[in-house]
Amino acid sequence: MTSSRLPGFHNLSRAARLDAVAARVGLTAEEVARFRAASAPEGDLADHLSENVIGVMSTPLGVATNLIVDGAEALVPMATEESSVIAALCNGAKACRGAGGVFTSADAPRMIAQVQIKGLSDPVAARAALFERETEIGALCDACDPMLVSLGGGFRGIEARVVGAFLVLHLIIDVRDAMGANAVNTMAERIAPKVEEWTGGVVGLRILSNLADRRLVRARAVWPAREIGADVVEGMLDAYAFAAADPYRAATHNKGVMNGVSAVALATGNDSRALEAGAHAYAATRPGGYGPLTVWERTASGDLSGVIELPMPVGVVGGATKAHPTARMCLTIIGAETADGLARVMAAVGLVQNFSAMRALATEGIQRGHMGLHARNVAIAAGATGADIDRVAAEMVARGEVRDDVARAILGA
Repeated sequence: MTSSRLPGFHNLSRAARLDAVAARVGLTAEEVARFRAASAPEGDLADHLSENVIGVMSTPLGVATNLIVDGAEALVPMATEESSVIAALCNGAKACRGAGGVFTSADAPRMIAQVQIKGLSDPVAARAALFERETEIGALCDACDPMLVSLGGGFRGIEARVVGAFLVLHLIIDVRDAMGANAVNTMAERIAPKVEEWTGGVVGLRILSNLADRRLVRARAVWPAREIGADVVEGMLDAYAFAAADPYRAATHNKGVMNGVSAVALATGNDSRALEAGAHAYAATRPGGYGPLTVWERTASGDLSGVIELPMPVGVVGGATKAHPTARMCLTIIGAETADGLARVMAAVGLVQNFSAMRALATEGIQRGHMGLHARNVAIAAGATGADIDRVAAEMVARGEVRDDVARAILGA
């Protein structure tokens, strides 16, 4: 195996980096030329957003239709390579339009910064000392970001917990329309020397928590039985009971939620990894251990009611949300002028996405719709182009055999 050591790689131009990698691993001239051409339009921007950039890998960007959130129509841009995600959202949103769509509520946009304090002989006394200094802590935090304070955000309070051998201080900060990581991390760094002085301990880690349980968003919707069928309601309630009882099923249940949430996050330049981490961590805080982020019930009239609650630390200012023109365009499409507005739409997306996944599982099974769309990917990978893509995909679906060898055989016939 050739060495991964490439001295001075980060100092090379983007084109030179690609040439160096191509030479090291044996990429063909055709492969390099195709990649270079595909990456050219966004290459310069990518150079400023990441490190050691050799190009850009595009993700399909689609728009989901039919969604109503709090009485307002919403078009939702979604960046995803997974077949059927956008179609599922469109269908699920259409099925609850007659009942008014999705209704939401949201906490204030508060994030948590953690300060770890070590080496304490009496952590309980140190905890009390921090609460005595809460006003001073707040002043130090607010001084870090006067602009945030002027916009109505800033310090909101502290929590302090003894965790094992450590004392952990939480700073609760209202970050307004930002995701907030940079703001709260700066505050945690700034107060560290004072925390050591007040407690007599040594500050260790100073970092935000992605378990943003002070920044929850809830969404609810009803799907009429006359629209989806009473037998489907029954089947979906059985599917939910499975997820509620079994963490192995709950993990996939929640992945269906995040299929939609993460796709909107990517489209709008938000941190999908933070959202994924926070959602799954929150799911693990439920009584009894890890469980579903949604709750499904039958209403008195026999309809299906769904509710979701999850952390939603997103922003519409700062980072890629403002630096990337496509992210800005996607925020315009959604009509999200505030982080609160974006978070509510994303929670609605997660709920409807979960509905559609469960309905597919409870009826025809997940593979029929998924593989119908996936067949096009298989056809392309097998070498189909132009009109042959749809021809080969349709033939594979008709046979019930969506595989590379089948696609190649159809192409060669």
